[in-house]
Amino acid sequence: MEPTSTKPYMIRALYEWCVDNGFTPHLMVAVDSGTRVPMSYVKNGEIVLNINYSATKDLMMGNDAITFSARFNGVSSDIYVPISAVRGIFARESGQGMFFDPEPQSAAQFEPTPGPSGNSPAPPPKGRPSLKVVK
Repeated sequence: MEPTSTKPYMIRALYEWCVDNGFTPHLMVAVDSGTRVPMSYVKNGEIVLNINYSATKDLMMGNDAITFSARFNGVSSDIYVPISAVRGIFARESGQGMFFDPEPQSAAQFEPTPGPSGNSPAPPPKGRPSLKVVK
């Protein structure tokens, strides 16, 4: 059995270091088909995300992906970043952090895994979000 990658552990450790020192942790992410971020904020195939507790909701940093909700220009977005897409984590104020070598991407990495009931998860919604009045 192959050991788990150290990358997600390093990301979590640097996040904690940033928070402990009063810095604002940011992720640099290479955007690809497996990444869900607001595309209007992507520049040159990358996006920088503020992952401070005050900028995110339900932040989860697992061994396979980082997920959270955040507001972009007042619009809430669900963010999904595979660990393989993370290029770095750093403190906004000092620039200190860690950057990672690009990882080769394969289509198999982005296949949804079946949930506990055996059903595949629903695909992310397409288009702009809309609100509906329910009485």
